[in-house]
Amino acid sequence: MWEQAAVFDRHESEVRSYCRSFPVVFERADGQFLWDTSGRRYVDLLCGAGALNYGHNPPEIVARVTGYLAKGGPVQSLDLHTSAKAEFLERFAGQFLGPGGLGDYVMQFPGPAGTLAVEAALKLARKVTGRSNVVAFRGGFHGVSLGSLAATTSPLLRSAAGTPLRDVMILPFEERGRPESADELESLLADAQAPPPAAFLLETVQGEGGLNAASRRWLARVRRLADSLGALVIVDDIQAGCGRTGSFFSFQHLPELAPDLVCLSKSLSGMGLPMAMLLIRRELDLWAPGEHNATFRGHNLAFVGATAALDYWADRRFVEHAAQLGTEIRFSLRDIVANLPYGVAEPAGRGAMSGLRFADARLAERVRANLFRASVIAETSGEGRVLKLLPPLTMATAEWRELAWKIGDVVVETAGRECWPADPEPEEAAA
Repeated sequence: MWEQAAVFDRHESEVRSYCRSFPVVFERADGQFLWDTSGRRYVDLLCGAGALNYGHNPPEIVARVTGYLAKGGPVQSLDLHTSAKAEFLERFAGQFLGPGGLGDYVMQFPGPAGTLAVEAALKLARKVTGRSNVVAFRGGFHGVSLGSLAATTSPLLRSAAGTPLRDVMILPFEERGRPESADELESLLADAQAPPPAAFLLETVQGEGGLNAASRRWLARVRRLADSLGALVIVDDIQAGCGRTGSFFSFQHLPELAPDLVCLSKSLSGMGLPMAMLLIRRELDLWAPGEHNATFRGHNLAFVGATAALDYWADRRFVEHAAQLGTEIRFSLRDIVANLPYGVAEPAGRGAMSGLRFADARLAERVRANLFRASVIAETSGEGRVLKLLPPLTMATAEWRELAWKIGDVVVETAGRECWPADPEPEEAAA
């Protein structure tokens, strides 16, 4: 296996990252499991950084996609009309939009990557308002193409731009336990003496920023502030959406947020096929034909997979299970923290987009590495301090409970070596 892995060192760019944390060669995947070329099985809690909410190769979706290929359906179609796209449009609108859903939105397919949905949202917000500046928030990750990167706050990613990143003001995200920090946003904007922004761009739960979950009060305050300034609200639901926090959209329980533009990608296609979508309030759809485009905005295999994935959300049992799984995860994390010394870690996130926030990033990394040795794949985020756990929403709650015991054992054992005083020698104990 290691000789096979050397081919990547010889031929692939140094830019690769995840493979450095998980240095094996994978060759098979099913549900929550990955197998490497030696036959070792791993539980995958990375899930394609949130692109595999229904697990690897969900059979119902794979069958629909392969059936479409077998009958000779067009795969690439630019933005030509196809039956695959028509079915997705009809199903998605019927389940999530209109009077009983989010409201009157139209759908734009900007290309295969989430960052392209953000780019389209930023460009359209500027076109609609005639303004250039955008407000984003500390800890946000929106992509690494230049427009999206300007709103992404990671110093490592920003340093690679090679050019100034302009027209975005970065304000503090809600401080944990301080929803009143939303009231400070207006004064910060005023103090900056900047012109009114075109839009506020935010994640309701920051994935790469460390599973920071905004409160209802804070998000409602951002909406009111945007309205007072004549700005739009863009919700980047690329990682937090598609059920990751319990409901299909991370903000479905927040009617007062009412975003103007919504960015979706990652798990939208249902099985990891590249797909991105921008939801646009109908009255804001001011694009001229062809004004924003991309070659692969007509990826019909992704449309087929995405339509099949909607079947999950038409099944009441699955919807209830996704919410219940998130609750189970939060209970498990609280139990793990209860077995640690005070202040070592705390639960973070919301629903099935949760994890453990460690006081020390070095401990978080050791836990991640020890989990991998125990055949569990998970990543860290939030400047390396947060262990992020993204199980597929299809995982049974009993399976999660069993896995949580394993995770807890690894966390407690690792923290014990790093944080707790050694047990006294027998002589000392006897004394």
